Amino acid sequence: MVRAKLLIPLVLFSVFFLHSNAGDEEAFDVRQHLSSVSRYKDVAGNSFVASEIPDGCTPIHLNLVARHGTRSPTKKRMKELDNLAARLASIVKEAEEQKLPLQNLPGWLKEWESPWKGKQNGGQLTVQGEEELYELGIRTRERFPNLFDEDYHPNVYPIKSSQIPRASASAVAFGMGLFSGKGNLGPGKHQAFAVTSESRASDIVLRFHDCCNNYKDYRKSQEPSVNKLKEPVIDEITSALTERYKLNFTRQDTSSLWFLCKQEASLLNVTDQACALFNPSEVALLEWTDDLEAFILKGYGKALNYRMGVPLLKDVVQSMDQAIEAHEEKHAPGTYEKARMRFAHAETVVPFSCLLGLFLEGSEFQQIKREQPLEHPPKPPQKRNWKCSNVAPFGGNNMLVLYSCPAKSSSKYFVQVLHNEHPVPVPGCDGSDLCPLDVFKEKVVAPHLKHDYNAVCNIKAGQQEQKPATSKLSQLFRWLLSKGNDDTRNEL
Repeated sequence: MVRAKLLIPLVLFSVFFLHSNAGDEEAFDVRQHLSSVSRYKDVAGNSFVASEIPDGCTPIHLNLVARHGTRSPTKKRMKELDNLAARLASIVKEAEEQKLPLQNLPGWLKEWESPWKGKQNGGQLTVQGEEELYELGIRTRERFPNLFDEDYHPNVYPIKSSQIPRASASAVAFGMGLFSGKGNLGPGKHQAFAVTSESRASDIVLRFHDCCNNYKDYRKSQEPSVNKLKEPVIDEITSALTERYKLNFTRQDTSSLWFLCKQEASLLNVTDQACALFNPSEVALLEWTDDLEAFILKGYGKALNYRMGVPLLKDVVQSMDQAIEAHEEKHAPGTYEKARMRFAHAETVVPFSCLLGLFLEGSEFQQIKREQPLEHPPKPPQKRNWKCSNVAPFGGNNMLVLYSCPAKSSSKYFVQVLHNEHPVPVPGCDGSDLCPLDVFKEKVVAPHLKHDYNAVCNIKAGQQEQKPATSKLSQLFRWLLSKGNDDTRNEL
């Protein structure tokens, strides 16, 4: 009886989904519904109509904040897939012994082994990930040729990454594309370039989540309640899978099969195995559970999630101010910065997107200004802006392009915001992608700058700050002491 009750909502949603998408059944592509495991090339572009750049305006500086490219599963996740293989073998054998009807059971499932079985290392950038960032580098130079028309120098084109290898490898792949053909190395005329990193124990610009004690406490306290929110959906789908395939699936089985689906589709381009176990409506619901988790633990679910990214926002604005100073003082070419490029993680890109106010619904920007909590992203079949396949896919990025305009323009300087290379509406700029710099600073940046990183991250609620910001040395000691208990299993 309980199983029947669980199935009713899912059946009703499936009927609605299939009816509303009857003409698009063949168009459904699970690779566009993999949340933050989505490949960059599978991300759909938006339908937003970009603003016209005023006549005579030219880009004088570019800021890039990018996530690393497609990566392999971590060692912990590879272990989960090995456990899934053993579990599937066990429940198939159990069903066969009970002589249950297994005519609907896919053949691959009976003898499946993890493609990553026996692998000793995980989490590294894949070939697809290298290509994503390499091609992004090429497109960036082609789009902004006058920004990348000078000889390479690290002061002109600084490239920074977090200390995690997949992020620094992404920076290298991007740089190889950006500077391709502009150097003197080998037949391809490659350019040697520098990638710099801050110690992860003190990197409050690209790994602010690693140094933020209050965030670590918040995340640890919220993960059980997030799992509780996801459980009803996973239980419904588990019941549906059990009924469909006559196997004794558990909640953990469903979660692991969904993870396998995402890895197969994203890394191996295989969509007819684990992904085919789920119908489109179930995929939509599972995607929503991932997006919900990211919203609560990395996004708008808690102001702390993005306020800890203020050092990155300050770094971006500082680079714009320096570019304007160099432009107005007519510094000689090659003596000032023209682009600042950073490569990190979903835990970097998601909070930074929130600081810009992207992917909000209706009046939510006003709620944030009033520091009011937001509702969770609406559950399918309702539409939502918050989809991690767009917010932070592999290789996902934000570009802020600074334009200098003629004196007759309404503003001397404008900022254009691009997300995944597409112009996006910025609520603080009246829903435009192009914003006068003074408006951008007043409406988008200033409300966040009143929050100090040390106060946000290292002072408990109700506690008064009585000493200056923590030194990097003390941050290092605190990080080393807490490293054993630091939960990074969901780091992206």
